[in-house]
Amino acid sequence: MEITKLSKRNHYEEIAEQIKRLIVDGKLKVGDKLPSTKEMSEQFGVGRSTMREALSALKAMGYIEIRQGGGCTVINSAPVEVELPELVSLRMNRETLLELLEARQSLEVSNASIAAAKASDTDIAALRTIVSEMETSIGDDAEGERTDLLFHKTLAEATHNSIMLRLFESIIGQLELAIREIRRVEIYANRSVAERLYREHLAIFEAIESRDAALAGERMKAHLEHVVSNLLKVLQK
Repeated sequence: MEITKLSKRNHYEEIAEQIKRLIVDGKLKVGDKLPSTKEMSEQFGVGRSTMREALSALKAMGYIEIRQGGGCTVINSAPVEVELPELVSLRMNRETLLELLEARQSLEVSNASIAAAKASDTDIAALRTIVSEMETSIGDDAEGERTDLLFHKTLAEATHNSIMLRLFESIIGQLELAIREIRRVEIYANRSVAERLYREHLAIFEAIESRDAALAGERMKAHLEHVVSNLLKVLQK
């Protein structure tokens, strides 16, 4: 697979863009299998968590299929239409955004509670690592976004409920498309806000690690209310 190894600290979207270009240009065709996550992480010179995020992004865009234990397969060579085109003009569609945020909050409060009851030791270890990465990335907007999304996705996986995970991926994909630039410029680049987000994720993790389902749900609810409050302040400017 022809790739350009990145010489500086990089992020999953750069890797996803390279692989997407190989697919769109026909160098990777429908039906082709991608190398293993281990092989690709070595080729790009990144950690496996970053590589997995790139593959998840390609899956969300509709280019590849990820099978449990079966690797990744190219399933589409053309860009997939966004399901909610009205989100392109975000500031004119506050109602749609608010509905997405409301749906996310309802789902993720449940995810946190379920994960507190069902998370495996492996899930707990993965969440602990992500929270640690969050702390070290405070002030780095792109890395802050990556670890934030990875935390919530890993938490959804920790429910061990495939329906909950699919619902999360559906909602978060549309939501992140709509608010990505706002998140980067107005949230993660603001050190005080980034520090507070880290503390909130740490609190959620500690509740899950303690197997306290009610507390995990409460802390997730408080965290997402804070996120919504920040977003609404930006949209009102």
